[in-house]
Amino acid sequence: MRLIAKAAGPRTIILGATGCMYVANTSYYATPWGIPWMHTQLGAAGSSALGAAAALRVLMRKGVFKDEPINVIAFCGDGGGADMGLAAISATLTQADYNLLIVMYDNESYANTGIQVSSTSPFGVNTTFSTPGKKKRIMHNRWKKNVAGLMIAGHPTVKYVATVSTSYALQAMNSVRRALTIGGPTFIHCLNPCPKGWDFDPAIALEIGNLAVNTGIWPLYEVEKGELKLYGKTREIAEGRFKRLPVADYLLKQGRFAHFTDEDLAYFQSQVDDMWNNWLVPGVIPLRKQATTTAPSA
Repeated sequence: MRLIAKAAGPRTIILGATGCMYVANTSYYATPWGIPWMHTQLGAAGSSALGAAAALRVLMRKGVFKDEPINVIAFCGDGGGADMGLAAISATLTQADYNLLIVMYDNESYANTGIQVSSTSPFGVNTTFSTPGKKKRIMHNRWKKNVAGLMIAGHPTVKYVATVSTSYALQAMNSVRRALTIGGPTFIHCLNPCPKGWDFDPAIALEIGNLAVNTGIWPLYEVEKGELKLYGKTREIAEGRFKRLPVADYLLKQGRFAHFTDEDLAYFQSQVDDMWNNWLVPGVIPLRKQATTTAPSA
């Protein structure tokens, strides 16, 4: 969040839906923010961002505020963005006349309330709601929700949607700046490794974020005015200039996957391979490429 606020600059209003960063931002009745910040409800990131942008417009029109660009950024976690707040975000993204950015920081669980499973939790993960047992090892069988792809497909008038990793900080900050200057409502999905929820040493947080991208599990891309661009290591992978690392390099550094067997690792790898080899656009469009068929002999 510090990087995102730095990229946005001082003329910014931050709205924070209930989540992990709400707790971090309000400890001991104080806040670390040096710019205006307001807490909002768990599922209200979209509606609060739209309300703030509309209020600013009215105040500027009445002369209460100087008519100048003021950034509106709403933060939400995966619980508040991919789950409970999805409808409000979707409704907000249809309001093309209001300038705002919604950032979903995704630590792949409801980490604020005890590491419960969310719709962005990866296959097989150990959470307090999907704890491996003796008789049933894999308790979470769903694949991660493709939230950025959902925003692209369902909101064609949105001018900017991107995925970022703060392990690649400069690229993430550039995405924020572009989202804030292009106009209209925009959306960024940020993967955030969580030492507590993912069970790893905080000293390797940067490495974990890098591995998510370099294994191909977390593709980096941006869609600007309907045009898709892969960037960073993801582009190098797509162009054959960088070979994807095995998913085991990423998964086995996290205690939440400590129960995985070789069979589980192979299945996870097969799904990532399928995404890269058979999706129309890896990580973005989960439609299959049309199979090539040979015409029957006459």
